[in-house]
Amino acid sequence: AVIQLAAITDATASFDKQDEVERVNLNATRAVALACAAAGVPLIYPSSTSVYGTQNEVVDETCSEDELKPQSPYAETKLREESLLAELGESAGLRFFIGRLGTIFGTSPGMRFHTAVNKFCWQAVMGTPLTVWETAYEQTRPYLGLNDAVRAIAYVLKNELFDNRVYNVVSANSTVRDIVEAIRALIPETEVAFVRSRIMNQLSYDVANTRFQNAGFTFEDDLRTGIADTVALLGAANGRTVAGS
Repeated sequence: AVIQLAAITDATASFDKQDEVERVNLNATRAVALACAAAGVPLIYPSSTSVYGTQNEVVDETCSEDELKPQSPYAETKLREESLLAELGESAGLRFFIGRLGTIFGTSPGMRFHTAVNKFCWQAVMGTPLTVWETAYEQTRPYLGLNDAVRAIAYVLKNELFDNRVYNVVSANSTVRDIVEAIRALIPETEVAFVRSRIMNQLSYDVANTRFQNAGFTFEDDLRTGIADTVALLGAANGRTVAGS
C-alpha cells in the first residue's frame, strides 16, 4: 500500500500560495493515485477535518454538501483530492482509505508548530502570550493524538480497510479555552493575546469518530496528557522546569 503524506499543510499560510498548494497537493495526489490504480496497489490518503464548515453541533461523514465548507485554500484542495480519489475508484478501480484527520497534537522527533496545540505549548514555554484567533476561544474543534494517527494507519494496513469510504480520525473534540486551561495548569503565568486571522468564522462543532470505531479502531490519546508531554519536552529542551514534569 502507499501512504500519501506529502503535502503543504499550513492552512493559514495557504492563502498566500494557493497556486503552490494546488500544484503540490492536488497534482501530487493525482499522480500517486493514478500510479496506485495502474499497479493495483491501495492508497491511504490523509484528508482533514478542516473540510467541514457546519452550523450543526455534531458532524459526521454522512453530512450534506452544505456542511462541507472549507475555510482555506488548503482545505478546499483537500476536498478536491477526496473527489478525485472517488472518481478514480469508479473509473480506474482504485482502492483507498480516506481519513479526515483532526489537528495533530503530541510529541515527535519532527514536531511542527503552526497548529494550535503545539504552537500554544511552544509559546507558553517560551514565556510569550498565546496568539489565539478572536473568534476561536469558545469554539469546539477536532484534535488527533499523534500516536492515534500512527496506530490508525497501521490498523488500516493490517485490516486492509480499503473500502473507498471516508473516516473521521479524531481523538477528542475540545475548545481553545480547554487547551489554554490545560497549559495554565502547568504554566500558571500563561497569557493570551487575541489576534485576527484570515480563517475567521463563528462555527463550532464536534466531529464524530463513530464510523472508524465501528470498524474496530480504539482511540487512546488524551489531549491533556499530550499537552503535558509536549510542555515537558519543550521545557527540558530549553532548560525550564515545568510543573508536573
